[in-house]
Amino acid sequence: MEGRSARRVAITGFGVVAPCGMGKEAFWQGLLGPNASGGTSAPVVDWDPAPWFDSPKDARRADRFQQFAMAAAAMALADSGDPEADPGRRGVIVGTGVGGLLTLEEQVRILIDKGPRRVSPFLVPMMMANAGGAAISMKYGWQGPCETVVTACAAATHAIGNAARAIVWGRCDAVITGGAEAAITPTSMAGFSNMTALSTSGSSRPFDVERDGFVMGEGAAMFVLEEMASAVARGARIYGEVIGAASTADAHHITAPSPGGAGAIACMELALADAGLQPGDIKQINAHGTSTPLNDAAEAEAISKVFGTPGPPVVSIKGVTGHALGAAGALEAAAVLLSFEHRVIPPTAGTTQLGSDMTIDLVRGTPRPWEPGPTISNNFGFGGHNGSVIIAPV
Repeated sequence: MEGRSARRVAITGFGVVAPCGMGKEAFWQGLLGPNASGGTSAPVVDWDPAPWFDSPKDARRADRFQQFAMAAAAMALADSGDPEADPGRRGVIVGTGVGGLLTLEEQVRILIDKGPRRVSPFLVPMMMANAGGAAISMKYGWQGPCETVVTACAAATHAIGNAARAIVWGRCDAVITGGAEAAITPTSMAGFSNMTALSTSGSSRPFDVERDGFVMGEGAAMFVLEEMASAVARGARIYGEVIGAASTADAHHITAPSPGGAGAIACMELALADAGLQPGDIKQINAHGTSTPLNDAAEAEAISKVFGTPGPPVVSIKGVTGHALGAAGALEAAAVLLSFEHRVIPPTAGTTQLGSDMTIDLVRGTPRPWEPGPTISNNFGFGGHNGSVIIAPV
């Protein structure tokens, strides 16, 4: 990352809320388990927001996506300890795809059934996309930049990259970053189904020859990023380092990726340049891998063009987590850090046979032991948004 020799970016804590597990270790065990199957959605079950709020009333006044964000941020801060920084130099940069959609749908039904006088006065602050990041900054008194990235499924990856640059460029000394999403709602599911994006078989099978769409997921992952020298000085545990990131646009189509994965290729190449790395330096690729026919084909082609064949090992965790839209990149960054810690790459759940056009080295079937090294994580969103972030062990 440009300027990295002067200010490096350490990851000193993270927290996870996911369909396959709450907290880091449960999440990791979930990634090693069976795929998300048997339906078109993979929700976070038995969710109780109360432990993450000061009162039940505060919890009720937060949309589900905000509740996830608050829980993951609390875990991340508890994991990290207190970064030694002035409140004005502590930032919050969070990604989401749609924000408080559940609240919006509920209140629209109330409007239709009971009239405008019954619509909640908390509708606007609950549905707004920036509610998660704003709530985190207010809860902990972090008074630096508080920003929300809304770039569809690339949002969390873009947020992590922007947060890292805020530290590299000297604006912040610590940033809470990540993504949160809770879009398993009747209207959302109908819309994705009618555009044929959801799996009709009820199974997520990234890169599989029989893939037929994604399973909708939800959740959040948050990270504490910190200026490296400060983290080392206070004796913080350092899970990894953000060493590069990039963002490009396909400028091609509202939902379909550009032919040949051109936008993804440019994004990965820019991230490599930002990190000062060559393609051969990358030791793992955490793919976007949504299980949709067009996305997986374009991404596999892009990976092969940048990294050669078969290239480094590739994994998509969406066979377990489902596709959490704007939170996907954060969940996947958490998976990368856990693969460093456990020295294992989890398998791509649900995938049994690669398509004949796939020349990537996809980890499937069983976990693969590996020697941790620089890892690139990709996320590509509707609207042509591309995001890549490179994380390295320390």
